[in-house]
Amino acid sequence: MSEFTSLEICAGAGGQALGLEMAGFGHAGLVELDGAACSTLRLNRPAWNVVEGDLCLFDGRPYKGLDLLAGGVPCPPFSKAGKQLGHEDERNLFGEAIRLVDEIRPQAVMLENVRGLLDAIFEDYRELIEKQLKKLGYVPGWQLLQASEFGVPQLRPRVLFVAVKKSLSGAFEWPKTLGVPPPTVGEALQDLMAARGWKGAEAWANGADDIAPTLVGGSKKHGGPDLGPTRAKRAWASLGVDGMGLADLAPEPEFVGMPRLTVRMAARIQGFPDVWNFAGKKTPTYRQVGNAFPPPVARAVGERIHACLASKRFVRVG
Repeated sequence: MSEFTSLEICAGAGGQALGLEMAGFGHAGLVELDGAACSTLRLNRPAWNVVEGDLCLFDGRPYKGLDLLAGGVPCPPFSKAGKQLGHEDERNLFGEAIRLVDEIRPQAVMLENVRGLLDAIFEDYRELIEKQLKKLGYVPGWQLLQASEFGVPQLRPRVLFVAVKKSLSGAFEWPKTLGVPPPTVGEALQDLMAARGWKGAEAWANGADDIAPTLVGGSKKHGGPDLGPTRAKRAWASLGVDGMGLADLAPEPEFVGMPRLTVRMAARIQGFPDVWNFAGKKTPTYRQVGNAFPPPVARAVGERIHACLASKRFVRVG
């Protein structure tokens, strides 16, 4: 049984929840609106309490006093790929997260989002979030972390927001990077590309000698899965990958040309272990992968929060 418990909001396919599990947290509940993502969570962890529904209708009071409230609130309101409407975007759920902090009063809060949240245009909004948390007795902080510095073979900057109760503020430290380069795309995927006997897999891997650009999940309003906008597709092409879509299977033995990624390959680029399976057809599963928070980064931050909670300064309440 885990020493500390968390409630996960906007849980998606479980990237953050998996990382926190690796960091030693048990999950009291996981709230997610998307049915396919909920199926993925139940598929991999049947014992988890998956709450399928709208976060705006979720009551946090039954979870009062747990250790950590964590989640990846929707990023489109702050993404440079969107209109950057911020708090005016109907998809912005930071307000709901603050409500749940008030209802639950956890020892710590951990929320992740895109790098755009740190843009100057959102400075007033960040200050508002900080002010609200300080009023509730927390010490908040923001940090930009690069997934590649934690072993993920991908250029994926993410903003982490961590707030701890005042009594714990001196005990929390941001995680240190691994200090070694992540694997290249070729190193990460050669065995998967060669899974059906593709003769060109080794040569391809030698040419795919850099980390991947940021994977994107895309919007349900658009068509099938691809690897992002034109600039991202060019970056994938420089690694010998056709970014116009995804493949169902690895290349056949005599395949010639640029291969496409499978969902499993994309999941490995995102830092998921191969044993983590995704429910649904290709498009919804890829969206789950592309929108996920890399488990290794979640684990690194979760371990620092765990250490903070376990410190001698921690006095359990409730």
